[in-house]
Amino acid sequence: MAKNRTSIYSALIANLLIALTKFTAGGFTNSSSMISEGIHSLVDTVDQVLLLYGLKRSKKAPDVTHPFGYGKELYFWSFIVSILIFGLGGGISIYQGIQHIIRPEPVKDPLWNYIVLGLSLIFEGSSLLIATKEFNRVRNGLSWWKAIVKSKDPSSFLVLFEDGAAVLGLLIVFVFMLIGHNFNLPYMDGVASVLVGLLLVLVSAILARESRSLLMGEGIAPETQQKIRAIAEKDPAVIKVVNVLSTYQSPEDVTLMLIIDFDPDIDTEDITAAIERIREAIKTTFPLIKLVFVQPQTYSILPGTLGTEQKKP
Repeated sequence: MAKNRTSIYSALIANLLIALTKFTAGGFTNSSSMISEGIHSLVDTVDQVLLLYGLKRSKKAPDVTHPFGYGKELYFWSFIVSILIFGLGGGISIYQGIQHIIRPEPVKDPLWNYIVLGLSLIFEGSSLLIATKEFNRVRNGLSWWKAIVKSKDPSSFLVLFEDGAAVLGLLIVFVFMLIGHNFNLPYMDGVASVLVGLLLVLVSAILARESRSLLMGEGIAPETQQKIRAIAEKDPAVIKVVNVLSTYQSPEDVTLMLIIDFDPDIDTEDITAAIERIREAIKTTFPLIKLVFVQPQTYSILPGTLGTEQKKP
């Protein structure tokens, strides 16, 4: 989390400077795609501010109204970031690009645009390399897509996606600006703007999908559930684990509930001791699991058997 915060601060400063440079160049050269790139960088800047806010809020201690803490604040603000990329980044870029395709205007003195694009590629490329290096450390040999799906910390892959989209967007603008300038096709500037907008919409959809899953209460992976079942069922008091329920409160905080079928021949004191052993074993093996609730298999009072507990069939 600390590494993610450092990379977010670095990207925040870089994107703010790049946005100001792009807007200045776009204003002087009358370039639609350059202004779209400026909007893209500005949205990235706002996104990183919101991510930092979400990280700060997620560390707030539990209280009476939020007994499980505020960890899901990070998931909420990550979802808001994905919506901003779609609305402000993608939507405005597409709209502005269509306007310049309908009413194309020649780009004035494109040299400034090339200079800004070159510098932006250097800055964004450096930021992407740093984000890639950090993400490689946590993906543990998994493929990129699988690592993103399995990641429970959206601040790590959000920065990666934003930097990747920024570099790809800059390359699109550079290629289409070069074509438009050399072949006197001013509408190519608008086409580049539309393509950048569509790129941002695609990135937004992917990020929204992952952030929504975490916000809605995504649980631990099936393979982790199997390991937890095995740990619990090793205890001599346990017949079997009936169900495993879990949710991520934050990237570093998991709440777990086990429904367990205990040996019917043991008494309440033995069950209590078994529950403590199971809790300790799970927390030792999986430090991210902060709370473990163990519920014995439910019993019901059947008609005509008042005061007699019978296990459900």
